[in-house]
Amino acid sequence: MLILGKANLRNKIETDKLFFRFLLLIKFSYLCPKISLFMKRAIIIGATSGIGRAVAKALLEQGWQVGIAGRREHLLRELESEAEGDRVFSERMDVTQDSAIEALDRLIERMGEIDLLLFATGIGRQNRALDEHIELSTVQTNCEGMVRIVDHFINHVKHSSAYSAKRKAHIAVITSVAGTTGIGTAPAYSATKKMQSTYLIALSQLIRMERLPITLSDIRPGFVRTEILNPEKNYPMVISCERAAQYIIKGLARRKRIITFDWRYRWIVFFWRMIPRWLWERMTFVRN
Repeated sequence: MLILGKANLRNKIETDKLFFRFLLLIKFSYLCPKISLFMKRAIIIGATSGIGRAVAKALLEQGWQVGIAGRREHLLRELESEAEGDRVFSERMDVTQDSAIEALDRLIERMGEIDLLLFATGIGRQNRALDEHIELSTVQTNCEGMVRIVDHFINHVKHSSAYSAKRKAHIAVITSVAGTTGIGTAPAYSATKKMQSTYLIALSQLIRMERLPITLSDIRPGFVRTEILNPEKNYPMVISCERAAQYIIKGLARRKRIITFDWRYRWIVFFWRMIPRWLWERMTFVRN
């Protein structure tokens, strides 16, 4: 009887320990956004390369279920094969085509309702020669593509019973500090990034008008080592895609409305905005 009593006591102690750990997990899941009792779901548009791919990998490391979309199917398959388990879902998507919303719907149908939609697709080149194809394709991808995807998902959330004040959908768009003002060497790129930020301001107001369960984030990086940068040029304060992904995930976890990184670019943008328009237009030494 004594031996049996000791065994029961040990079992009770172990049970109490497990219960205590469970309570701690619940507590920390509220204190730290990175810790969750449930697997979260994200869809990343533009996950074939650059920042989008780096964010996808980082979320997978944190245990997220991730849907990836982009034009280059072989790169989607490559990322899918690198992930452990069945936590990656891929769809080929060209955001400049109407079929993009069908691909988005297929991802949501396969994954279930998602917690995060990240629009990471973007193109841009320096274009002092004003090559019309470059300018128009930049507008089509950065502006038309973003509007197509983001608006469709907002309308999806509006009619879905899965979202509420307790579970809000999070939409994030990677814009750029280049959207602070027009840049003569990259007219379409800087203008489209300004449009994206302004559009998010309008959507933020509309979401409040309609009382929709949606949070918006405007992600404004400085120079990041992606395919957009000219490999023959030296850019100041360049960071890696992996480092950029860390800044983004940290900002998204805090549900920040505007995420500018790193701290040097926050100061640059602060002083940049203080330059009068007439003076900026005459600063012809600006090249990058």
